[in-house]
Amino acid sequence: MDSDTGFRSLFISARDGLKLHVREYGPQAAPNLPIICLAGLARTSADFHELALALAEDGQRRVLALDYRGRGRSDYAKDWHDYDIRVELDDLMQVLAATGVEEAVFVGTSRGGLLTMALGAARPAAIRGAVLNDVGPVIDARGLLRIRGYVGKLPTPRSFAEGAEILKRLSDQQFPLFGEAEWEIMARRTWTERNGALVPDYDPRLLKTLEELDLEAPLPELWPYFAALNHIPVLAIRGENSDLLAEKTLEEMGQRHPRCEIFTAPGQGHAPLLGSKDMVRRIGKLIAKAEKQAA
Repeated sequence: MDSDTGFRSLFISARDGLKLHVREYGPQAAPNLPIICLAGLARTSADFHELALALAEDGQRRVLALDYRGRGRSDYAKDWHDYDIRVELDDLMQVLAATGVEEAVFVGTSRGGLLTMALGAARPAAIRGAVLNDVGPVIDARGLLRIRGYVGKLPTPRSFAEGAEILKRLSDQQFPLFGEAEWEIMARRTWTERNGALVPDYDPRLLKTLEELDLEAPLPELWPYFAALNHIPVLAIRGENSDLLAEKTLEEMGQRHPRCEIFTAPGQGHAPLLGSKDMVRRIGKLIAKAEKQAA
């Protein structure tokens, strides 16, 4: 464990030999269910840092946060077509096998929530509880259009402070309660320093996967995948200002699932940050329910 960062870096081979980076918090042999954190499309394991530290702090729990291929410290794919949810699901299964995780609670933000639902259908016994952060079986095309408008297209800032300004101009309506400190954290998790310059902390070719989507046509609804989580407790979170998960969809998730608690995060957009005391407490309650059922 690096005492400066609070986590260890693991590097795990995907099926095609590509190197995947995972942050590991807490002891490997912790007594409680491990937690697996899965980020949004162009996001990294860093998004879960505060949550992971809080969940692992008493040494009772192991938390793993994955950088998908092409994000963070994972290798970039040779072919951008591999930035596909089916490939990422297989990568996730390789990570679970390599880290010896047979069952866990999954915390999935946006694309991470889609991966969680896909894993629920492919390997239901692996999931003991799930947090779906600002994502559900019905995706609002407005949110995808907005994301497509900036992934791989952001101007290059000269400093993280300038990056914070860029993000603020782009997403101020989504996160009106953010102050300078929050925008600075977001900037440090959007760009990284390489060879003395700031670059996006993801492969800009991710944009190509979004360009392939026909957002004029209705997007497929994923209710059967959501139903694959019916055997476990679920916490579904929506940002009050989200344009990706509609309020109507969140309510329907709560009605359809026998044990799905729903929560709207005030003043947050897509996707809510999970590191606040309130969010840690809510996620902790979901984990406690999952552990009680697993026992």
